[in-house]
Parts: sequence; C-alpha cells; structure tokens
Amino acid sequence: MDVVKAKDELKKTVRERLGYGQEYTDEEVSEIIDDCIMDSPGLRLLPVGDKRRIGKEVFDSLRRLDILQSFIEDKSVTEVMINGYRNVFVERAGALTKLERGFDSEEKLMDVIQQIVAGCNRTVNEASPIVDARLSDGSRVNIVLPPIALSGPTVTIRRFPEKPVTMQGLLNYGSVTEEVSEFLKTLVKAKYNIFISGGTGSGKTTFLNVLSGFIPSDERVITIEDSAELQLQGIGNLVRLETRNGGQGAAEISIRDLIRSSLRMRPDRIIVGEVRGGEALDMLQCLNTGHDGSMSTGHANSSVDMLSRLENMVLMATELPLSAVRAQIASGLDIIVHLGRLRDRSRKVLEISEVCGYENGEISLKRLYGFVEEGYENGSVKGHLRKTGDLENREKLARAGLSLG
Repeated sequence: MDVVKAKDELKKTVRERLGYGQEYTDEEVSEIIDDCIMDSPGLRLLPVGDKRRIGKEVFDSLRRLDILQSFIEDKSVTEVMINGYRNVFVERAGALTKLERGFDSEEKLMDVIQQIVAGCNRTVNEASPIVDARLSDGSRVNIVLPPIALSGPTVTIRRFPEKPVTMQGLLNYGSVTEEVSEFLKTLVKAKYNIFISGGTGSGKTTFLNVLSGFIPSDERVITIEDSAELQLQGIGNLVRLETRNGGQGAAEISIRDLIRSSLRMRPDRIIVGEVRGGEALDMLQCLNTGHDGSMSTGHANSSVDMLSRLENMVLMATELPLSAVRAQIASGLDIIVHLGRLRDRSRKVLEISEVCGYENGEISLKRLYGFVEEGYENGSVKGHLRKTGDLENREKLARAGLSLG
C-alpha cells in the first residue's frame, strides 16, 4: 500500500477511535495512534524511525498545528509563510525554501488558523478577515482570509529567539560596536526618549528588547502592543497591555485607547511596540507630558524619513498645523536609531541621530553615528559605525549623573 494513502487511512481510523464525546490527554492520543499504526498493514512493517515520524505527523494534525508544528519547534526557522493551503515557505538563515507538501485541504488550514487565534482570544472570519495574533512561544502571526486574500488563507509567522537577544549578542553579530553599545546604555539610563526605525525584518523589536534591558529595575514600565512580543527582563514593576479586535459583542481596544489608559497608571516609562497610524499623536503626548525614557518603533527608510512618516501619522489623527506637529515631534523625541538589513542579510545599526529642536519650520536632526560600507567580501558586507558628531543636549545626562566622557 502507498505510504501516503496509508497515512490518510491512519488519520481517519484515529479520528474514529477518538470519537467526539470523550476528552483524551495527549498521552492517550499518542497511544491510540501507536496502536492504529501497528494495526495498519501499510505501516506496521515500516522501520521504527518512519513509524515515529508518521505518528508525530498524525498527532500534530490532530492536537497541534499540523505541518507547522515541526517548524515551530525548529529553532533554525525564522519565518513561515503560507500562501493558500498548497504553498508553504520557510526561511532559514535568510533563505526561503518552498515545502514539497502543504496542508491536506483548505478546511484543515482554516482549523489551524482558528486554533491559533483562539489561543490569544482573537477572532478572524469572512466578516473580519485580517488579524494579528501570536503563538504560545511569542511568535508573531498575521492572518488574511478570503475574499481579501485571493490565493486562499494567508498566514505569516515571524519567529523570535526563545532567549531574548542581549547587547552582547548584537556585538557578536556585528550589529553594533562596543562604543555605540555604551553610548546607548548611557542614553537609556539618562531617560532619553528613543525611537527605533527600520524596514521590515530589520530587527526593530529585537533591538527594542535589548535597549529595555538597560532600564533600571526599580522603575514602573508599561508596554503597549498590537500583539505581545516584547520580552522585557529584570523589571519587577511591569505592566503589559495588548490590543483587542472587536467582534462577537466585544468592543475593540486600540493602541490609542491603551496609551490614554496607561497615562493613569503612574508609569515611569511607556514602551509602544510599534506606531503605524493615528496612535503616533498619543505617543507624542506621552513623550511631552513627563514620561521621559519612553521608546517606540516604526517603519521607515532612514531617520529623516521616519520624521516625515511621524508627521503623516499624526495628521491622520488630527487636523493640526504642520508647524505644531513638527514642534511636538522635536520636543518629544531625543534620539532616532535606524536599523537596516544589508544585502548579505545581516542586520546592523545604520544611523543614530539626535533630534536637536525645531527651527525655521523644520526639525533639526544631527547625525551622531553612521554606518560606512568598506566593501563586499566572501558574501559579507564589510564596514563599521563611524562617529560623525557629538551629542548637543546633555541636560538629561547631567541630571542622571552620567557622562559620555
């Protein structure tokens, strides 16, 4: 008998054995699968390793995330992309590979999707076909369903390291230098308001996690995210807030709602995972109302571009004069750290810029560090972060009793 056909028969047999009226533990399901394999003429004569692999595949299809489960458990996989039930891609070390097999059917993929969103109290359906969710290990999930997704249910899973990356890890990767590491550590302790910009996959969330590791442990920190991804360590007085999409009688809770609520929680610092729209206005209000040391991230191609995008996002929320918006940004932000993913797929700090103020209708931006590319060798970009300027506003450093030397 064909092994694929025998495996399909095995799934059918196991489902019949399990029935619908009784609850089974994972161990009991595994035992039933093993028994059914031994009863199957097409499977019982297979080598032990093959029987274990098939048994795990059947178990994952019944109790876990089907073919996704093995990739969720594989630490080398950084991203999983599903473009309809037949087309599944995985990313390892920056390289995409298409799997030889997909899900058994669109219905099975939809079952897995509903299992994912139910795990974080979210809903997704034809009426509300777009949702951001997360897996139990913290992986970020974006789901888009038909009729919006023309090629079928589309799922993108971004994996994060089980152990948060530290600044030492970034030093080992060559993403920053020792000098820049100490510089950023000093700025965080001195409560500079820091904004991290970069493109998709440039490491903004990871870098935000690293910088948060420099926050003194005795401060009260509130994190606000669409889907909880940040892994702040060593902060006892930590409040984590997450948005909620509406539906099934539940009111929608947006980033803007959470930011406004956080102001009544007596925070020392507020960390907004990412700003994409009108919540930029509320974030700036936080930065300009005494919550020094706050941080956030956003998508942009450069530090200058990030300022322009912040202007546009604020104007999406209110009809303020552009001069007033720019004055708010210049007053609220102190430092912009821009990250990039180079052509060798390495992630590096490309710019660190100081927001110096608002003059003559423009935001004054001063570049403190810039990445200088020196060549391309053996598939790797060679270069270093070069100091290009000195910090002008040292008042916060002085108040914190710190010095840059």
